[in-house]
Amino acid sequence: MASKSWLNFLTFLCGSAIGFFLCSQLFSILLGEQGDTQPNILHNDPHARHSDDNGQNHLEGQMNFNADSSQHKDENTDIAENLYQKVKVLCWVMTGPQNLEKKAKHVKATWAQRCNKVLFMSSQENKDFPAVGLKTREGRDQLYWKTIKAFQYVHDHYLEDADWFMKADDDTYVILDNLRWLLSKYNPEEPIYFGRRFKPYVKQGYMSGGAGYVLSKEALKRFVNAFKTDKCTHSSSIEDLALGRCMEIINVEAGDSRDTTGKETFHPFVPEHHLIKGYLPRTFWYWNYNYYPPVEVSLEILLLFKYFD
Repeated sequence: MASKSWLNFLTFLCGSAIGFFLCSQLFSILLGEQGDTQPNILHNDPHARHSDDNGQNHLEGQMNFNADSSQHKDENTDIAENLYQKVKVLCWVMTGPQNLEKKAKHVKATWAQRCNKVLFMSSQENKDFPAVGLKTREGRDQLYWKTIKAFQYVHDHYLEDADWFMKADDDTYVILDNLRWLLSKYNPEEPIYFGRRFKPYVKQGYMSGGAGYVLSKEALKRFVNAFKTDKCTHSSSIEDLALGRCMEIINVEAGDSRDTTGKETFHPFVPEHHLIKGYLPRTFWYWNYNYYPPVEVSLEILLLFKYFD
């Protein structure tokens, strides 16, 4: 009797093991098929411009907002498409030779495709990526000099290609549709710039370097001309503060980039720092630097934030 029970138990174990093995194989096959189809789904995303069959990357030119009518059938992209045509944004991304494959390539593959024009600015030229070589050294003490030279390059080569000119780091993510919506309320022929506004050291405040800057066409003209007339100097190693002081000297207004509920849209830290209440202690310098009274942020209104820690 005991032998029969033991035999039944062994049969049960063997059956369970075989069943588990067959189920795991079935799930592997199903998951593998799902993985094989995923790239096609992503490739047909109507919000993105991807390489065509010949490998040509369309980072410039008109965006096709209805590339695949089978996805998001009820989505109305008329406003986004209209803003893309009317509010032209040139994005230049601060990077370096060591970051092209680690960070910049992800920017290039994602949000940068929503810019009307995108340029990657490095200390060294890279024709394959491509990246513009500014012939500067790398290092934090070179950030302001790189920023000045990059804006000068954009001014000299692409001034008429856009209305607004944005500088962002290679660890930043930007939602261009939201940015265009913000900028659509302003005239690019007026001297104004936007970013995360801090208050110390400069009367009108200055924009956080970590959250990036957006200059109007007139602001870009004045900024570049300021170094030709010695109104501003490039000697400072503190990029954002020096740029803010220069903007005040040349009468470029520090714009208010908050949304209609008074919440910030430019964010200098990674999302969890802003989204998790209490993550940044109130003793942290950030709270005293904010130009406007801090309001808890919500995910829906994020416009620009860091995505690498």
